[in-house]
Amino acid sequence: MVEDRLRRHFDYYLGKTEIVIYCVLAGLLAVTAFVTIATGGPNTVDRSQSLDGCSPDTEGIEPTPHCADAGGDSAYSTYLHSLHVLVTEPFLIVGLIASIRRVLVITLEAATLTKEGAWATEGSSAIFHSSMIELGLLGLLILVLVVSITLLRRYAPASKDLSEL
Repeated sequence: MVEDRLRRHFDYYLGKTEIVIYCVLAGLLAVTAFVTIATGGPNTVDRSQSLDGCSPDTEGIEPTPHCADAGGDSAYSTYLHSLHVLVTEPFLIVGLIASIRRVLVITLEAATLTKEGAWATEGSSAIFHSSMIELGLLGLLILVLVVSITLLRRYAPASKDLSEL
């Protein structure tokens, strides 16, 4: 009895500690996001406004440092775009594998439910209904992931384009 009471208290305080840790981490993450947006936002606005005067038609005027950096910015954004295409596909494949795994788990659970012959109960009917909704959504997710992977592979930059970057 004392052991059960001690276990309940320990479980209660451990749960509260976990919630506090998650809240602190969420707060730190939010502060980091706001600081990043606050410090990165003005730089982006300044660069976009300063690039307006960077036309090649200006004769006899020395380019400002922002104008000289305009070519570097476009090369950098092209590099990031190609990097984005290269890095996205593995995550889509992992998502596809996880979705297929979940479909297999749900069908296995449904098979064990039918072996028991317990379809008459209300709980089994609700589990079956929820499983069918989840299977439908997972099927849609798998279709979207396969189409996304196909489009990424079809429109990925050629290897010679990547060597130029």
